[in-house]
Amino acid sequence: MRKALLGVAMLVFGCGAAVAQTPRTPDGKPDLQGVWTNASLTTLERSPQFKTQTIPADRAKQMEAARARMMVASNAPTNPSDGAPTDGNANAGYNTFWIDPGTQYGVVKGETRSSWIVDPPDGRIPYSAAAKKHLDDRLAKVRGTWDGPEIRPQGERCIVGFGSTAGPPMVNVLYNNHYQIVQTPTHVMILVEMIHDARIIPIGEKRDVNSFDQWLGNSAGWWEGDTLVVQTRNFHKDIRVRPNMGDSYYVGENPIVTERFSRAGPDAIHYEFTVEDKDAFTRPWRGEMTLSASKESIYEYACHEGNHALEGILAGARLDDREGRVTEAVGDAE
Repeated sequence: MRKALLGVAMLVFGCGAAVAQTPRTPDGKPDLQGVWTNASLTTLERSPQFKTQTIPADRAKQMEAARARMMVASNAPTNPSDGAPTDGNANAGYNTFWIDPGTQYGVVKGETRSSWIVDPPDGRIPYSAAAKKHLDDRLAKVRGTWDGPEIRPQGERCIVGFGSTAGPPMVNVLYNNHYQIVQTPTHVMILVEMIHDARIIPIGEKRDVNSFDQWLGNSAGWWEGDTLVVQTRNFHKDIRVRPNMGDSYYVGENPIVTERFSRAGPDAIHYEFTVEDKDAFTRPWRGEMTLSASKESIYEYACHEGNHALEGILAGARLDDREGRVTEAVGDAE
């Protein structure tokens, strides 16, 4: 009898200890607040170089080391006239200096991941034929058309971050991969470092699914046990295709994005997302990643609509027009 009571006591205290590991707000909900990052070498879709969802730990370390060496080499001082190395830092590689994609592949549930997408098993978005053509046509315009600001992607115009940094779903990009979460009993706010987008999500409030479209969609949240569930609809038409450098994608014309946030320890949030659109995809697709706690600050992203860079892009295109040159495409633009 004494052993049985001891076993029950250990079970109760063990559960209590596990629950205590999850920080909570005054109203008893899991505390998701803080600054988090999803900076990683892992991408949304699986690269052809990877055949499985999991990367062996030794191979991941080798690839991370090779990437680090490449970054050091590309950041070496150069001569802007001929590219030869020079002394001092006056001509340091500007582009490499400013990027911050992360240094390691993402680890989720103890596994090093080759893609955030876990379903379908091949780690690729299951586009319908019409949706894939729509994505390709839009990207062709992004890569080769400079007729006016309206054709340029929203990240380039400093309206929302490029790729899908603000989401939903929230996907890592080339830099500024930090998020700050602020939580009250009635709302959760996610401040996105890039272009200081802010998602303000009401909790437990019914939303009109037929409301007007918004840049980051129309979100509503609720708690399922210790998991915050957020569902988003009604995305602005110009954010349904999300150009990014080498990792562009399309969420469909009438997507439903469902996100799930749950604490995975004192320094981690397990983040899952599912994207549905019966016309754009042959099946819903799902991904998951770890948001890691960061001691860094959220930096100002000094980009604004009417940014001088866009003026320069269009002015350069007009000069090409006057001089009879064809502006060359340079890949997926921001």
